[in-house]
Amino acid sequence: MRKLIAALALLLPTLLPATSHAWWNDEWNYRKELTLDLSAAGANIPTSTGDVPVLIRLHIGNFGYFADTKPDGADFRVIAGDDKTPLKFHVERFDATNQMAFIWVRVPKLAAGTASEKIFLYYGNPKAALSSDMPGSYDSNQALVYHFDAADKVVDATAFGNQPSASNAELVSASLIGGGAKFAGTQSIVIPSSASLRLLPEQGFTASSWVRIDAPQTDAYVMALSDKGTTVALSIDGISAAARVLRGGSAIATAQSADILAVGQWHHLSLIYKSGRLSLLVDGTEVAGTPAELPEMAGTFTLGNSPASEGGNHGFVGDMDEVQVANVARGPEWLLASARAQGFETPLLAYGGDSQREAEEVSYMAVTMKNVTLDGWVVIIILAVMFVIAMLIIVSKAMYLAKIKKANAAFLKEFAKLRGDPTALDREELEDGDDALNQTTFMPHVKDGEDRFQMSTIYRLYHHGVQEMLGRVQAKPARSLGAAAVQSLNRTLNAQTMNAIRAAMDASSVRMGQKLSAQMVLLTIAISGGPFLGLLGTVVGVMITFAAIAASGDVNVNAIAPGIAAALAATVAGLAVAIPALFGYNWLNMQIKEINADMRVFVDEFVTRVAEEYS
Repeated sequence: MRKLIAALALLLPTLLPATSHAWWNDEWNYRKELTLDLSAAGANIPTSTGDVPVLIRLHIGNFGYFADTKPDGADFRVIAGDDKTPLKFHVERFDATNQMAFIWVRVPKLAAGTASEKIFLYYGNPKAALSSDMPGSYDSNQALVYHFDAADKVVDATAFGNQPSASNAELVSASLIGGGAKFAGTQSIVIPSSASLRLLPEQGFTASSWVRIDAPQTDAYVMALSDKGTTVALSIDGISAAARVLRGGSAIATAQSADILAVGQWHHLSLIYKSGRLSLLVDGTEVAGTPAELPEMAGTFTLGNSPASEGGNHGFVGDMDEVQVANVARGPEWLLASARAQGFETPLLAYGGDSQREAEEVSYMAVTMKNVTLDGWVVIIILAVMFVIAMLIIVSKAMYLAKIKKANAAFLKEFAKLRGDPTALDREELEDGDDALNQTTFMPHVKDGEDRFQMSTIYRLYHHGVQEMLGRVQAKPARSLGAAAVQSLNRTLNAQTMNAIRAAMDASSVRMGQKLSAQMVLLTIAISGGPFLGLLGTVVGVMITFAAIAASGDVNVNAIAPGIAAALAATVAGLAVAIPALFGYNWLNMQIKEINADMRVFVDEFVTRVAEEYS
């Protein structure tokens, strides 16, 4: 048995359909399933990381439901894989006309090598208010993020508000991710010194950006942090990337890649300073590194050119997008996840299907009962009382008749064992020792061993028959007669006496039949009266419905249907009373007929056996 249960436990999950996640909030009608794929077939990230801002890039190819969202995308919500926990996110751009959206979400954990973690993008709530949390989309170590999404100025997306003090770069609306910045060799964006942008050697420093070069360049600065004659720069040299540490304009440490930057293509460039080492990463992968000792730096941060202290003669030519700076050394896996979650092809994020919230099941019965009028409720309550009474009668009568049939069967079994005198079960011969004449008397009684017959209607008939017979025998003189003489006297019952005994037993049988049928009339009332009461409630309800329609003048299906449905509820209630009452009545009536038939048969059998014995 245990093996069978264990086998069923193993098979049950395969036999039953898989259950879907619960719906986070019923006010949202739709959601999109997104899978975080860190497996070898996806982003191929072998080390776990967390708090990564992941880009959800929606377009006509993976999201065809812009018409189901609010015009400004305010109804977007991002929920964790448990379908319960909201995640911090913000919408960089939402363009329903061109069917394009860029949504940044902060993912707390990315499990290495897995492709089972999911997040859900909810949408489709016309009443939803904007819930973007731009600063909350980044952890506290993210000191600067430029999306270049504003048309007229550069704005820091983090809570630190590191806004530029000067900017003459051309802001374009179409770039890698929404808007971008274009540099022609002389433009730059200058961010003044701030506490959040400090480079502390013990904490490290990370800077990254998406870059597209228009042509091979000579030592063009993508970004640089400069303070007290020391500069840390990420630059382009030809078609290779380089991370350098310079003092007085001369490089003292350089980590440079091979010629891997294709002209006209976007690449994710980043540098990491950690524990005396400067690393260069291209598209999330470290391509070069060099030892470097840096002091604490809190100077100017420049994009697109060398700092003014170095003459600004290292201008970058090309496009830049998504500049991010952290005042800690990010792990290589963090930058790899960022790179593979932001480009045109995003293997980190697999876009699943869209699903619609299942409509709440409408309880038509509840809708109907809400529209029942007062008169309908009066009828339904009366019918409910009738139903309770009918069920009580059916149950109690069924139990009562079952006990009677069981007792009758027990008595008939004992009666069938009698041979000779049929009154032996109910007669006791008493001998009076004080009487010299040794008189014999007969007394009807129930022996202690015969208590099981107390519910038997047939035994009552038998008892009554024995009483009638012995009453007539005792009416004859019995003194000074021995038992043999009494026995001889007992056999003097004539035909008239037997008819009298039969008549008495028939009368007793009729009275017991009446008792068996007691309260059955209430079932007949429920059977015949229930539907009529229900019909009365329906007719009155329909009448009130049409009267209300006539008074309001609003004639349509929506105005008529609820009232008619509620009126018909009374008929349903009437039938609900009558149908079980009818079944119960027919079944009980059959049981009563069987008991009555058994009693009639017994009367004939008893009288016949008495006549044979005593005539």
